[in-house]
Amino acid sequence: MDLIFLTLCTLCIVVIFAFLPKVHHHYVMRQKLKNLPSPVTGSIFKLMRLSDYERMKLFLMEIEKCKEGIFVHYIGITPYINIFKPEYLQHILPSTVNITKGDFYDMLKPWLGNGLLTSTGEQWFHDRKLIGPTFHFSVLDQFAMIVFEKAEILTKCLQKEIEKDPGKAVNIFPFIINVALDIICETAMGVDIHAQEVVTKYTSTVHLTSSLTTKRLFRPWHWIEWLYYLLPTGKQFKSALDILHGFTKEVIRKRKIERQSQNGHTELENEDNEFNIGKRKRQAFLDLLLDQNEKSDTPLTDDELRAQVDTFMFEGHDTTAVAITWTLFLLGNNLKHQAKVHEELEEVFGDSETPASLKELSKLKYLDRVIKETLRIFPNNFILPKGVMVVLAILLTHRNPVVWPDPLKFDPDRFLPENSKNRNPYAYIPFSAGPRNCIGQKFAQLEEKTVLTAILRKWRVKSVKTVDTIKFEGSLTLRPSEDVLMHFTPKK
Repeated sequence: MDLIFLTLCTLCIVVIFAFLPKVHHHYVMRQKLKNLPSPVTGSIFKLMRLSDYERMKLFLMEIEKCKEGIFVHYIGITPYINIFKPEYLQHILPSTVNITKGDFYDMLKPWLGNGLLTSTGEQWFHDRKLIGPTFHFSVLDQFAMIVFEKAEILTKCLQKEIEKDPGKAVNIFPFIINVALDIICETAMGVDIHAQEVVTKYTSTVHLTSSLTTKRLFRPWHWIEWLYYLLPTGKQFKSALDILHGFTKEVIRKRKIERQSQNGHTELENEDNEFNIGKRKRQAFLDLLLDQNEKSDTPLTDDELRAQVDTFMFEGHDTTAVAITWTLFLLGNNLKHQAKVHEELEEVFGDSETPASLKELSKLKYLDRVIKETLRIFPNNFILPKGVMVVLAILLTHRNPVVWPDPLKFDPDRFLPENSKNRNPYAYIPFSAGPRNCIGQKFAQLEEKTVLTAILRKWRVKSVKTVDTIKFEGSLTLRPSEDVLMHFTPKK
């Protein structure tokens, strides 16, 4: 009994001394920040009781209280400075020195490793330089046909769903998630998983992992890694990682075997080739990355390769799918703007039913503005430190009424050249800005325009819910937390 008591006392003393420096640091930082407005009172206990949607709505209300574009809130004893004024953002984002992501990103490392999203310092500069050529315009041309093919499969799947019960609203989000997963699997890894025709665990597991990571942020005791993995949520997170990493590692293994083959005849053909690897002659992102890696003086290890592929698998399907879904949702709520999109599609394509070419997509200027306006109203979010944790609050930035009058109004003409020329470039940053901007943004834009064009050339859409009534969650992406129901009416 005495031994147990002594062990517990020793453990308590170790924990106290381990946390004392951090507590002192945050106390000093809190004193320095006491003059900043802190409208979110109750902090951790208040935030924990709220749903994701209620928490996001609470932060949106802060714009009305913080005219200066900056406020601080606390999770436990940790202060987070929220910035949403473009003039402040432009002091942070262009920096090539302050490129290290905040502590929150450490919670992503068990999943995404030290990929481009989470790495820093020399490793980040090395990896960005290594990976940059794989997103050259010539590579996007090669990927375009894959995107077109998958978009055509999407329209067929939607047609089948509509015909099941004509007139009934369709939940569009699962269809968009699956086409985005199909696209990124074949473009990133060269595998065809038929996500639009076969149920896959990968999509639901990505969502689960994203949700668990975000919930962990608002529970400080979950930040202690050894404790987290003893808890049910930590065990659930570990099981999810096993699925995601197992998938990626198997693809990389098979891809390497295929590359070692001189004439396509290898031991791979004797395996149960679930993903049809070896039947595709087009190069994937993984092939290009392996090419670059072989030329590098400091090549990536297998684990580093896996981290980069996992990063692009997540960022390349979840974020893009959410953007496409919100664009359709907003067009379904703004029929006059949707009519302008249809007019533009008629001008460019006429009665043709052939897949859109890159040249034709480049002519869709109004659709460009529609996508930009969607990403203003429903952007993604990220965290970056500068002394303390600084939240670059993109959602608040894009809905700041000082910069965007009537911010919830859907108005693509905000992005006409004459309306944009005097606007601070940091007022609109859906793909971030500066050296850590999104390396895949051109690919994302190609995918968004192609999928939207495929759908809108066939149907007119009408949303069941409005911007004011649809619920969304602030996970790693700003995704809907309920069905995105839409009515589809054939154009002809």
